[in-house]
Amino acid sequence: MTLAADEFIRRFLLHTLPDGFHRIRHYGFLANGHRVAKLAICRRLLTTPPPAPLVPPADYRERYRRLTGRSLEICPCCGGLMKPLGARRPARCAWPDTS
Repeated sequence: MTLAADEFIRRFLLHTLPDGFHRIRHYGFLANGHRVAKLAICRRLLTTPPPAPLVPPADYRERYRRLTGRSLEICPCCGGLMKPLGARRPARCAWPDTS
């Protein structure tokens, strides 16, 4: 489609807001600006207790166990306990680096 310059600018400016206006993407009681306060009001009006605070597991192994039901400390092949062997040294380059 070919447009004249003034028609293109007119159509383009339909998507911009004048100064002082703010584009609203979310609205209602879940709007970002006052979400916490409005949810507290909704809970008070519905006489429901606030939710218990979520305590994230301290370790990624515990989080994995809660999500999947499997432990990272148990070998998936033999079922034995896996032990850390320590840090590994990085492998040496097989070719000389000439850069």
